[in-house]
Amino acid sequence: MGYSSDFGTLEFELGVKTLERWLLKPEKTMNISIAVPKERAQDERRVALSPAGVQILSEQGIRVVVESDAGCFCNFHDQDYAEAGAIIAESPEELYSEANVIVKVSPPQPEELHLLLPGQMLISAVHLGTVSRQMLKTLIDKNITALGFEFIETRDGELPIVRTLSEIAGSLAIQTAAKYLETGYGGSGILLGGIAGVPPAHVTIIGAGTVGLFAAQDALGLGAQVTVIDKEINRLRRFEAFFNRHLVTAIANEHYIAQLAKMSDVMIGALSPKLKLNKPLVSEQIVQSMKPGSVIIDVSIDQGACFGTSRHTTHTNPIYVKHGVTHYCVPNIPSAVAKTATYALTNTLLPFLLKLNAHQTIPEILWNSHSLRKGAYLYKGYVTRKILAELTDLPFREIDMLLATA
Repeated sequence: MGYSSDFGTLEFELGVKTLERWLLKPEKTMNISIAVPKERAQDERRVALSPAGVQILSEQGIRVVVESDAGCFCNFHDQDYAEAGAIIAESPEELYSEANVIVKVSPPQPEELHLLLPGQMLISAVHLGTVSRQMLKTLIDKNITALGFEFIETRDGELPIVRTLSEIAGSLAIQTAAKYLETGYGGSGILLGGIAGVPPAHVTIIGAGTVGLFAAQDALGLGAQVTVIDKEINRLRRFEAFFNRHLVTAIANEHYIAQLAKMSDVMIGALSPKLKLNKPLVSEQIVQSMKPGSVIIDVSIDQGACFGTSRHTTHTNPIYVKHGVTHYCVPNIPSAVAKTATYALTNTLLPFLLKLNAHQTIPEILWNSHSLRKGAYLYKGYVTRKILAELTDLPFREIDMLLATA
C-alpha cells in the first residue's frame, strides 16, 4: 500500500527565516515517538495507522509504539506491526509513557484521559456534536497540544482527512439505505434502482459536499432518482455540472425540504463537518410526513442532528423506527469497513506525520505548517478554535497570536 506523495497543499513557506529565528527559541529537540492506541470508543473498529504506514514512518526515523491488539478488528496482528518496525506495548500505560505524539481515531474516552502526559501532542477526531467540556479542560490542564481531523486544512480550503472518511461514509450511506429499504428489515420493500417497468426509489441528499457527492454517485449508479439540496447555489451548480444534470438540485429551505420529504424513500443528512448544527435542518413534523418504511441516514450526527428525530445509534444497534421511518444515526459509519477505512486514514495522515520530524519544537511544527496550524484546537492552555470555545465556554486565543509570543 502506498500513500499520497502530493505535498503541494502541505506548504511550509510561512515567514522569513530571520523572523523564525527571533520568534522560535528552541525548547528542546523534538525526537518524535508516535503512540497508536487500541480504540476504546464504542464500536470503533478502526486503528489510526496500518502496518504499512508504520513501516514508512519507521524508515524515516520516527519511532512508533503500537498497543497490543490495536489492529485486531482490521486483521492487523501484533506481528505485522512488529515486522514493520513498531514496538508493541502490552498495556495502555506503557504505550502513553513511551511517546510524545498520540495518534488515534476517536477523541480520548474518559478512561483514557489520565493516561495522557503533560506536554504531549494529540491527533484525533474531535466530533463537534458530542465534544465534552471536561475532556477539553483536562487536556488544557495537562498542556496538551491537540489537533483535530475535522480542522486540518490545506491552503486551498480542502479538509483532506475529512474528505477521505466522507468518501467512505457517502458510499456506505447508500449501501445501508438499500438494505433497510428491504422488507425483511422493516422497509417499504423498494429496490433502490428499480427494474424495467417499475420505478426506482427516490433519494434526497441534504448537503452538496463530499459525503453528498459519493452518495449521489453510488445512488445514481444503482439507478435511483436523486435530488440534492444545499444552502449554497454554487455547490449545487457544481453538482449539476459534475453529474451532467442526471440529478435534481434545490435550495435547502423549509418549503423544498417539506415537499421532498413526502416523496422520498431515503433522506440522507450529509452536511458540512465544518459546522456544529445548533438546530436540526429537518423538523420532526416534516419527518412525520414521510412515507411509512422510508429510511433516514443521518451521516451528520457526529456534528449534530440533521433531523429533528435523530439520536445517536451504534453499529451494534444501528437503527430505530420513529413515525414509521427507519433511522440510522451511527456517528462512525466508516468503522463498518474498518480495514478500508484504516488504509484510507493512513494514506491521508502520513504526509502530516512525516512533517512532524522536520522541526525541533512544537511551535516550529505549527508555525511552519499551515495545515497543522489550522488543525490545532488546543495550544498553550487555550482553545484555538472559536467554535469549540463557544460550545464549551473555555478561554479562546488565536493560534497565530500564541505562536507569535512563544
